Amino acid sequence: MNGLAAQYALFVAEIATVVLAVIGLVAGLVALSRRKAKHAGQIEVTDVNRQFDAAADRIQAAQLPKKSLKMLHRQRKAERKAQQKRAEAEPCSYLLDFKGDIRASASTALREEISAILHVAKAGDAVLLRLESRGGMVNRYGLAAAQLPLTVMVDTVAASGGYLMAAVADRIVASPFALVGSIGVIAQIPNLHRWLQARDIDWKQFTAGQFKRTVTLFGENTETGRAKLREEQEEIHAQFRD
Repeated sequence: MNGLAAQYALFVAEIATVVLAVIGLVAGLVALSRRKAKHAGQIEVTDVNRQFDAAADRIQAAQLPKKSLKMLHRQRKAERKAQQKRAEAEPCSYLLDFKGDIRASASTALREEISAILHVAKAGDAVLLRLESRGGMVNRYGLAAAQLPLTVMVDTVAASGGYLMAAVADRIVASPFALVGSIGVIAQIPNLHRWLQARDIDWKQFTAGQFKRTVTLFGENTETGRAKLREEQEEIHAQFRD
């Protein structure tokens, strides 16, 4: 009887441990989602001209005597006041950064940034996008590309999906040794069908529609499925080139 009671107590303790672990996991996920929601949609704005001025000030502070430095600071202060008065009439250039991964995850932030600029931009203003991407998913980069009525600058690489994204801009400016191009479509997938057959393992896949799945990871790929995949790739390639 005591042994049964001990086993029951151990069972209850194990269940309690599992329940507490699940509660802790759920609480952690909720806290993480709230933290992400709190920081979503925030846009950080930096005055690039002031950054350069501050850097120049630090260099001159190390070179000039104190008296000359004070005179320079007074001169800069007067120049900045005059610039603020002219700023309302002069065009403004907005610089955005896009560092693309395979899913073009930065496209959401890009959409918010473009929308914010459109609310404040004046006639004559310019939007520059500093783009760096080795490519990725066609549909994700196509969505990102649809948001670019601007000038794209390529410092290092804009390949494949990155090039597709850059190509819809009004103007592209690339550094001399930037990697630009790779106009093509690629799809690759390992196939474990023969490995499963050697171990007497069957893989069953059920679909509705002839080409719901063209090629598969575990099943036997057919020439019809491969031909359909090549046809879809050619269609995407033609859209890319157009």
